[in-house]
Amino acid sequence: MENLFGQIEDLSRAKGIDPQVVIDALKDAIVVAARKYYKAGEELVADYNGHSGQVEVYAVKIVSELVANPAREISVSAARRFRPDASIGEEIRFRKKTDGLGRISAQLAKQVIFQKIREAERETIFNEFSDRIAEIVPCTVKRIEGPDLIVDIGRTEARLPRREQSRLESFSPGDRIRVVIKNIEKAGRGPAVIVSRASEELVKTLFEQEVPEIYDGTVKIMACGREAGERTKIAVQSSDRDVDAVGACVGMKGMRVQSIIRELRGEKIDIIEYSEEPVEMATRALSPAKISRVTVIDPLARHLEVIVEETQLSLAIGKKGQNVRLAAKLMSWRIDIKSEDEKRQEVESAMAAMAGSGTPVSTLIEHGLGENLVDKLLEAGLATVERIADMTPEQLEEIPGIGPEMVEKITLSVGAYFGQFESREPSLTPPGQETVPEEPVVAQEPELVMADSTTETDAVMPGLPVEGVDGDDDGFEDDDIDFDNMDVDLSFTTNKVENEFIPSDTESGETQLQHSPVVESTPPVEDDVHDNLTAKESDRS
Repeated sequence: MENLFGQIEDLSRAKGIDPQVVIDALKDAIVVAARKYYKAGEELVADYNGHSGQVEVYAVKIVSELVANPAREISVSAARRFRPDASIGEEIRFRKKTDGLGRISAQLAKQVIFQKIREAERETIFNEFSDRIAEIVPCTVKRIEGPDLIVDIGRTEARLPRREQSRLESFSPGDRIRVVIKNIEKAGRGPAVIVSRASEELVKTLFEQEVPEIYDGTVKIMACGREAGERTKIAVQSSDRDVDAVGACVGMKGMRVQSIIRELRGEKIDIIEYSEEPVEMATRALSPAKISRVTVIDPLARHLEVIVEETQLSLAIGKKGQNVRLAAKLMSWRIDIKSEDEKRQEVESAMAAMAGSGTPVSTLIEHGLGENLVDKLLEAGLATVERIADMTPEQLEEIPGIGPEMVEKITLSVGAYFGQFESREPSLTPPGQETVPEEPVVAQEPELVMADSTTETDAVMPGLPVEGVDGDDDGFEDDDIDFDNMDVDLSFTTNKVENEFIPSDTESGETQLQHSPVVESTPPVEDDVHDNLTAKESDRS
């Protein structure tokens, strides 16, 4: 054991722990081995001698006036043989030999030393990394243990569990990756540091490293929702009106966000602007879907209802519900998405349910329907009179236990029920003040007295026969006129009678209707037509 102290220093330096921790572990190991070797009930302690570099074992006994347990107590007279000034209650140490502990005791001491050093190492790691949670550290994949990866993060090893790995990523020993420190475990076997590649903190920390505005606090990441390997949504807000939060995260030509996407192996990232209003935030969180309207169902329970068009429903829900899940994580609200048709059907169903609350079918008992028949209707699910009234006799006969005679009774009862409302229909006229309907007044048209056409002077075209006069009197027949050789149509005038009201004597107060003929003038006949008629008349004569 001459070179024991040098070995202790090397071990403490390699593990990064205090040398005193190694010495304490060594003393505990020697005590355990000595207790197993001596198999006595003595209280053993170990002490490290820095000068000789050895660990010495002592049996401790307490000075007592009356000795009850010789293995742990010693009398005053016996104690004064070793120490003359010994008094009651003092501890007397007796050195034990450690040269012959044996192989088994040495192996037990070795296990105890390793256990103590491992516990001390975990305590050191916990104190060192407890302040580094959410920090990104580079590491190297060291080995694979089942579904988990053991990575080397420098001074110690860390565990990357399967649940903290992206589904689209696979690594081999020797690969260099970047992970975020998620948790520190003190209990259990293996490395105490838990790292992650699927945590939301990884995305946040990457943005802090890539975007200076986030690093200096001008732009803040207010919320983040992530499904590792698929898609991430983050909500950002700027404390400076002149700084665009979304534009700062995207960068010129998307350079900033593209570097993060490459680090995440092609994972899609949606960046939206944060809003305190749940309606506005839900509209942005569900992008790229177009939202028709958002309704807050319960603000205390943080429950939203989102209505979209039928064409936008699948886009709002996303692949396997991914879009709405990320939006719910981003807002920490419960989101229900419905299409316009679904909402319309829901409203119609609610209205139908409200309208379905009609008169109970038991009311028909008062109108002559038996109780047994009412029970059969209730068993068939007909609880209201209105529903029975909407059914046909054939439908009623399909109900088990109801025949044609019962259908007739049901029809009479339903008719009696609705008939009472018709008999009670209120009258609009107060009693005793019946109004006699007046006969309609028909406006009489004034009688028209037509003047005798024979007394009037008809204006005719010269040379043409007068209407009503026999052809023998005019001197020529109608067939003497050659209408085929006439080039001009003849226009005959008709007598038009206009009614003219002539006020009569003011004493009688009557008005007489006088008809005065109005003669329309005919346009002058062309000279050649007149010459033809004159020529024919002369030839006739």
